[in-house]
Amino acid sequence: MYQIVGSIVTSKNNHEMLGKAFNSFLNTELNIKLYVIDNSPSDKIKELCKDNRIEYKFNNANLGFGAGHNIAIKKSLHNSEYHLVLNPDVYFEKGTLEKLYNFMENNKDIGLVMPKVLSPDGSLQFLCKLLPSPFDWVIRRFMPMKSIVEKRNTIFELRFTNYNRIMDIPYLSGCFMFLRNKVINDGGMFDEGIFMYGGDTNLSKRIHEKYNTLFYPQTIVTHEFQKESHKSFKLLWIHIKATIYYFYKWGWSSS
Repeated sequence: MYQIVGSIVTSKNNHEMLGKAFNSFLNTELNIKLYVIDNSPSDKIKELCKDNRIEYKFNNANLGFGAGHNIAIKKSLHNSEYHLVLNPDVYFEKGTLEKLYNFMENNKDIGLVMPKVLSPDGSLQFLCKLLPSPFDWVIRRFMPMKSIVEKRNTIFELRFTNYNRIMDIPYLSGCFMFLRNKVINDGGMFDEGIFMYGGDTNLSKRIHEKYNTLFYPQTIVTHEFQKESHKSFKLLWIHIKATIYYFYKWGWSSS
């Protein structure tokens, strides 16, 4: 029985960046296992997976974010207490997993916890969010007037809280999701109808309906956030399709 099983889904990611993520997760005395789910066109990443606590899975196809993590989650549900969904561009100091593990052990009503997330320059990433409405998505993604976007983000991203206390949040980022496996058994895994962008929204919402989903600022991780859908039309279209799927599932009138 593992204490924590983690999964990283990768697709043509930088090897140096991946190494930082792998080493962060493995740098612990806890009983752990890491699944590396490779959606890349070749298996070159396999050379990084020498540690016997890593299990490498090459898909030879890009299955998407949620489907990739589900491969690992299915394997960990019955042999682990917790599952960590970890982005390949996230890294953290030794002791982080221990703090989160102990926090969850002492608070059995929590289904999901996310730490404070910083950029490499030390700036705060505002990854605690309200559940989106169609209005929120359009304004935040396409409104050219930055002042209007910033005004809405102050509320939508809960910036007014200063991110300095524990908060029960309905929508936590998928870059670092520390999940209680019992919760996944109760409510299901990632919705594979969402290729990427929005799978975390959907899963957070489902868990939040039955359990606390907490932001825990006493632990900190670093995220090399790229916002790739803002740079690529192909990824933007994937983002749009995922958003439409989400609102058809949960309703267009409100979140």
